[in-house]
Amino acid sequence: MNVLEVKHLQKSFGAIRAVQDISFSVQAGEVFTIIGPNGAGKLCLN
Repeated sequence: MNVLEVKHLQKSFGAIRAVQDISFSVQAGEVFTIIGPNGAGKLCLN
């Protein structure tokens, strides 16, 4: 069972495209992380 599903994610900062066409899903019980340097466009969901 998917607890999170992302399809065709895009993120831009002005003219700079940081992420283009990312898709993924996370199943119940899985550990999932997005890593990258500070300022890379990661989003914190609390």
